[in-house]
This record gives sequence, C-alpha cells and structure tokens, in this order.
Amino acid sequence: MRFCALGSGSRGNAMLIEARHTRLMLDNGFSLRETEKRLGLMGADAGSINAILVTHEHADHVNGVGAFARKYGLTVYATMGTYNSSRLGELPDIRLISSHQSFSIGDLQINPFPVPHDAREPCQFVFCDGNRRLGILTDTGSSTAHIEEQLTGCDALVLECNHDRTLLAQGGYPYHVKLRVAGDYGHLNNEQAASLLRRIDTSSLQHIVAAHISEKHNTPALAQQSLSAALCCQREWIAVAGQQSGLNWRDVN
Repeated sequence: MRFCALGSGSRGNAMLIEARHTRLMLDNGFSLRETEKRLGLMGADAGSINAILVTHEHADHVNGVGAFARKYGLTVYATMGTYNSSRLGELPDIRLISSHQSFSIGDLQINPFPVPHDAREPCQFVFCDGNRRLGILTDTGSSTAHIEEQLTGCDALVLECNHDRTLLAQGGYPYHVKLRVAGDYGHLNNEQAASLLRRIDTSSLQHIVAAHISEKHNTPALAQQSLSAALCCQREWIAVAGQQSGLNWRDVN
C-alpha cells in the first residue's frame, strides 16, 4: 500500500491511496485542470483512479469532485448527509456509505468513522490492504474515544495540525471565525494533535504526516515540533503535506 497528497490546506485537498490494482482518490478540492496537473506531478494517470471517497461537503474538499468524476466516469462514495448537501453536483454514480460500516473497493478495505466537524455528516477513514493500516484524520475540532480507537495501531497516519493556538488568537480572522476554527467542531491545533498521538498506540508507525496546516496561523516547523515531542522522535521524521507541494508517495511496507 502507498499514499500521496496532491495538496492539503484550506485552498484545496486531495489524496491518493493505492494497493495492488486499486487506486482511490480521497476528496478533491481542486479544479479539473489543476487536479490533472497535480496528478501528473505525482506520476499518476487520471484514468487509473477507480473511485472517489468524500469526507464532507466543504468546498476545499469537494469543489473538483463532480467535474473529475464526470470526465472519468467514477463512482463517488459519501455519507447521506454529505450527498444531500447538494455541493457535489451531478455525479455519474453515487454510493451512499455509513460512517459506522466498513466496505471494500477492489484491494482496499475501508473503515469510515464519524468526526466532530461543522458539516452535515462528516467522516474520516482508515484504509487497509489486508496487512497494513493507513489512518487519515483531518477536519475535526476535537478527538473522541472512537476516533482514537480507530487510529490506534496504524502503520501510517495523516493527522491534522491546522493551527497554532497563539498564532490563531493573534491573527486577523474575525472573532467568530476564530471561535469556529478553535471550537469542538472546527480544526485540531498542534497541541491537540500531539495529545491524540500520546493516547494511541504508535508503536507500528512507519509514517506520520502533518496535514491541513493553516498558511496564516501555523507553520510546518511548529507542527513538526509538536508531533515529534509527542513521539519522542527527531523533528525531521515528521513529514508535511503542503498546500502547494502536497506530499510525494509514501510506501507502507
């Protein structure tokens, strides 16, 4: 199994997860042209993607889903709440999923789980190729016992480090937006992400990736510092999925 990020942040998100003959796209907040460009940079043929999974309906995660799915005739997997938000547009095929029920697409077993975020029915995912597990958690305002149960023991983990609390408090957002971002249904800050890591089993981790990092209220270095302190590892071992550069392929062996 391996994974990469086409981009991660408030201006667009998309990831690829693949195992053997299956390649999935998780979210797509980029235009069709930008998506194809970023796929090319990762050496990925757009026609090789088997399906798109959607975490929730916010624009930075779904703006490009409809156009990409229509051009390449892809099935889109989403919860009923996400689908009913009407932000996905016309789709060639939609499969409604429960955030409490596992399912398979080709060579990947997929375990969705609900998260507290200000969307209609948001979820995140753990992907498994039969041997290794990749956990992905972004766009959640707080952790829960159920989230931590799903992520414990993963071999690779993509974890939201959206903001630094001090930088957000000192930043230029209106007060109500700061409350939304820092609230229980907003986004994880660096300290929350590190605290989550301390509460789960990380002994099998081959990769840890800081993701969805705010360009205004955080820095990659601050995110890496928090996660490396939680894992007692060198800061350079913490990978970063950037807004512009994304994250190159990582193998989960």
